[in-house]
Amino acid sequence: MQLVVARVGRAHGIKGEVTVEVRTDEPELRLGPGAVLLTDPASAGPLTIETGRVHSGRLLLRFAGVRDRNAAEALRNILLIAEVDPDQQPEDPDEYYDHQLMDLDVVTKDGVEVGRITEISHLPSQDLFVVERPDGSEVMIPFVEEIVTEIDLEEQRAVIDPPPGLIDERAEIVSSRDTENASAKDDEDSSGADA
Repeated sequence: MQLVVARVGRAHGIKGEVTVEVRTDEPELRLGPGAVLLTDPASAGPLTIETGRVHSGRLLLRFAGVRDRNAAEALRNILLIAEVDPDQQPEDPDEYYDHQLMDLDVVTKDGVEVGRITEISHLPSQDLFVVERPDGSEVMIPFVEEIVTEIDLEEQRAVIDPPPGLIDERAEIVSSRDTENASAKDDEDSSGADA
């Protein structure tokens, strides 16, 4: 099975390094020196990782045969793809590969259908499920324990406990000013009733 593990960003420096947007929870395994990766478009690869290092919180890679900034810049926006055994599981039982989560049905803890996972977006702070709703619209669900309460691979579903407003746009949003105004109105009403 083929998995997208990164997207090449811009060139870094003049010796052929590139920044990468990591799309795997196991970059040390998938993006380590010696790894041979397929590419999309296929004509750009395969690419063999020669070196990797972290600089200012970003992963920098150098590929075999890429020796200068121009060659590195030519790789920009190329997707890096690893060949993975589909039966392979992450070591941590609470971790999942993207391919395991794709197309899972998303339901609330009350059993209300929300939609289907069509994409997993890996952000620096957290991962997000991009969920396509039955009406064709999309909603983003943070993949955090407080919201995604259960992943059931056998039943092919993710159970969520969304906070108000995450999936329902009609949720009421009460500001502190609204609360103060309501209290002031209640005080006026009660003082008017005594007179």
